[in-house]
Amino acid sequence: MGLKRYWDLLTIIALSIILDLLIFYASDSLARKALGLAFVLFFPGYVFITALFPNRPELDNLERLALSFGLSIAVVPLIGLGLNYTPWGIRLIPILVSLTAFNIVFSLIAIHRRTGAFEPWIPWITLEQVKRELEWDESSKLDRALTVILIIAIITSIGTLGYVVTHPKQGEAFTEFYILGPEGIADNYPTELRVGQNGTVIIGIVNHEHRNVTYHVQIWLVNLTWDNTTNTTIIHGMYPMPGWFNVTLPSVPVNIEGNWTPQFETNYTFSIEEPGKWQVWFLLFKDDEPELPPAPADGNYAETPAKDLILEAINGTVQSLKLNVEVKP
Repeated sequence: MGLKRYWDLLTIIALSIILDLLIFYASDSLARKALGLAFVLFFPGYVFITALFPNRPELDNLERLALSFGLSIAVVPLIGLGLNYTPWGIRLIPILVSLTAFNIVFSLIAIHRRTGAFEPWIPWITLEQVKRELEWDESSKLDRALTVILIIAIITSIGTLGYVVTHPKQGEAFTEFYILGPEGIADNYPTELRVGQNGTVIIGIVNHEHRNVTYHVQIWLVNLTWDNTTNTTIIHGMYPMPGWFNVTLPSVPVNIEGNWTPQFETNYTFSIEEPGKWQVWFLLFKDDEPELPPAPADGNYAETPAKDLILEAINGTVQSLKLNVEVKP
């Protein structure tokens, strides 16, 4: 019989390796999703059962099929649990390597066990074998009807699972908005300056909204205090700073593997001409930028409806970032 004696186990080894290649070179393909289901839900249990029970009389075909699915559902979480206590963690590459190694190792053990079996179980499905397994000829009409219903239910379940996997629900829509220090890290922000001295930050935006978005960034210089008596924020000064901008970005997927990479970043340099304790507010708006009232003669918007933008930012209804800056003479 040659290699035909081990066709099922060799196929699982080959398909496991093919899936690895698909994940790296065709990650969005339908073949990857379909093969990934079998890789997780069937292969581990099948090779494990075949290694444990290489002889035909030990289990019939239906029992092997059921145990293959059942043990796969048990084995995969256990492998994940083990990875959780390693430096690699539960991530795509460690899981892929671990399951591939599991499938290959137990396939080789199963091949060795089948070689020495007195009556090896070698799967080869024919219509007559299916009828014999189901005891079709000896069954009553009711039993046959129930068997057909069961088979339809199994096929429907597999089809539904396949549809869910191939048509995943969109994840949460959100935007990353951040500022970094001049070295490109979340540190060394220009929080202490002298009058007229330049400070530099990096403004970053990443679009995870599942659609193209035009972002508008407003930058305000604000002086405010908190009134403990009335529990309200009092804005004393609110001045637009130069450098407002807009940018249109396509949506990018959330990448939980590998190193995080920025989508859009720009340097922003500013200076403050009055001493005191100030706040530089960066406000982010999607698609439409709010209209501002006419500019006051002194440029201070604190007594105009524009102050609501800062109040909404404080309350979290406007996406924003704040940099506290102390300006010395």
